[in-house]
Amino acid sequence: METLSTILQFLAVFGVLVFFHEFGHFLFAKRAGILCREFAIGFGPKIFAVKKGETLYTIRLLPIGGYVRMAGEDPEVIELKPGLRVGLLFNGEEKVKKIIVSGKDKYPGARLLEIAEADIERELFIRGYESEDDDRLKTYEVDREAVVVDYGQEIQIAPLDRQFSSKSLGKRALTIFAGPLFNFLLAFLVFMLIGMLQGVPSNDPVLGKVTEDGAALKAGLKEGDLVLSIDGEEVSTWRDVVEKIRANPEKTLEFQIVRDGKELTVPVVPEKHEENGETYGLIGVYNPVEKSPVKAFTYGLAETYFWIKQIFVILGDLIFGHFSFDMLSGPVGIYASTEEVAKAGFYYLLRWTALLSINLGIVNLLPFPALDGGRLLFFAIELIRGKPIDKQKEGLVHFIGLALLMLLMLMVTWNDIQRFFL
Repeated sequence: METLSTILQFLAVFGVLVFFHEFGHFLFAKRAGILCREFAIGFGPKIFAVKKGETLYTIRLLPIGGYVRMAGEDPEVIELKPGLRVGLLFNGEEKVKKIIVSGKDKYPGARLLEIAEADIERELFIRGYESEDDDRLKTYEVDREAVVVDYGQEIQIAPLDRQFSSKSLGKRALTIFAGPLFNFLLAFLVFMLIGMLQGVPSNDPVLGKVTEDGAALKAGLKEGDLVLSIDGEEVSTWRDVVEKIRANPEKTLEFQIVRDGKELTVPVVPEKHEENGETYGLIGVYNPVEKSPVKAFTYGLAETYFWIKQIFVILGDLIFGHFSFDMLSGPVGIYASTEEVAKAGFYYLLRWTALLSINLGIVNLLPFPALDGGRLLFFAIELIRGKPIDKQKEGLVHFIGLALLMLLMLMVTWNDIQRFFL
């Protein structure tokens, strides 16, 4: 049962990360007018699919990523070559709405046509002969949202202005950058949610929650007490309170406090604790927290910014050899870590989700082929050259990059298996 719970938590965390990343691509692609054929969470065989509008939304078996299949970026293009005999169905405006390549017997009302010429990207027409005995060339206008039917599948045509490659460099770059951007946005929203639910740590010298087994409760201190001074030394921040307590283990400290408008003096003896060779005092009091939308908003921004910087520092250490390869984790390592974090509680799992989201966003921005950063690098080269790099050459570079990424993933996964299970 515990294993099932961990699996569900892992899938939920990973699913949210992938969904936000791909939703960023999807949203900006739609805003740019790009035809999005599929929005997929996971890879491999479909386990759920629903068609809404012109997009197929799917959940696939392997929860290791996702994708948005955009027109002009996918291989689903059917050539309507001269000599091909097709069936045509029309809408109320006498425009072709369906071009039936195979299975024409299932459409008895279709008008048969032997193609002489067709353009379903630019001029949107199809021209040909209706019968072998009729040498009159017929031309029909194709609807912008027409579909090609082949082997039972309906594939919507993509006029050139609905394809990814036809959009301006700026719109293409924003569509690709939006994936990592939405990972940062997710982290911000999660941190803000934590701030709303749990409260934002305050630096005021006010006592927060008092633990049941700490020296503070035994001495009579209560949550909400305002600390004026400790042993006659004035304190103005929570940090001042913490430093004074930590520096005086097992020594009596006179707390001058304000409670319900009255000044009180409370003697407290911090308990002695040792960790990593360091001795310090604790009294069992959490720092104060504030709950407000404004505080939660600023907390979300501050935490997101802080962890983005920290992850860049770690990447720098990895590049310059200060960070061991053995410390990298793949899906197996993330699963094992998620299991441990989930045991610590809901808020720890939320924070873990935010950190993973930032990590995913930053990794995807690395200028490596097959990653979003690799695509953005090619756009930068296009901006400098004034023209795009040949699609076949770019595709080959991305293919090699993907192969190297898969190899790295296998190595990291094997490393995770040895570390956590062998």
